[in-house]
Amino acid sequence: MLKVDLHCHSNVSDGVLAPAAVAKYARNAGVDVWALTDHDEVGGTAIARQAALEQGMRFVAGVEISITWGGETVHIVGLQIDENNPALLAGLAATREGRDARGREIGVQLAKAGIPGAYEGALEFVDNPALMSRTHFARFLVQQGYCANTPEVFRKYLSEGKPGYVPHRWASLQDAIGWIVGAGGVAVIAHPGRYRFTPLQQGVLFDEFKQLGGTAIEVVTGSHTPDQYPVYAQLANAYGFLASRGTDFHAPGEARVDFAALPPLPPHVTPVWHDWF
Repeated sequence: MLKVDLHCHSNVSDGVLAPAAVAKYARNAGVDVWALTDHDEVGGTAIARQAALEQGMRFVAGVEISITWGGETVHIVGLQIDENNPALLAGLAATREGRDARGREIGVQLAKAGIPGAYEGALEFVDNPALMSRTHFARFLVQQGYCANTPEVFRKYLSEGKPGYVPHRWASLQDAIGWIVGAGGVAVIAHPGRYRFTPLQQGVLFDEFKQLGGTAIEVVTGSHTPDQYPVYAQLANAYGFLASRGTDFHAPGEARVDFAALPPLPPHVTPVWHDWF
């Protein structure tokens, strides 16, 4: 059975390792098919593809696009994309705009909460200035001892209603799916169990996603708990979605489940990669 991981990040967005290093790390953990899905950015794709080939892995070009839906930030993964598609590149560039301004405001809000220098501290963790994210702030707060780990930072400081949360208006669901499909790709809802939607709201999201051309949802992901795997397998089948799998890897030791430990998809779902090879 192929070990497939279709969701992870490098330092081109908010990961820690360079694309080639992520490829090596994944391969050492037994991954056979690998996708780099950096946030709103495909700048690492060419290097990732070459590194994957050198490591003996099949490579899938990907991206993770931030959208705003139902008042929440939702992530849509694009797989099998043409990373040079002009409309996709323009859309991603537009989506990245405003990240620095949001970062500065997060710094202001954290200073009011008694954490000075957060913007400057977060910058020390940023490799791509256009892709400053909350994860960079989380790493700074862990480094400074405000929290033990990045999930704790998000719970205490960076989620909605907390001192450092600053909302941002991202792309629309229609735009993201349009860019992905227009680039020859497959649109996937990332870690659907992570969003704070009611069952009714989630159903509306799934319906709209499917109507707009969405194809799959992540079922097994490092952002789901094990009890959510069968739940989203059942929902994938109920809505006629293909099932995807990926760690949502950002750095060694940061993920709930690393490459080697992520379980396979549950039986009776159709993998999103079923007709790729």
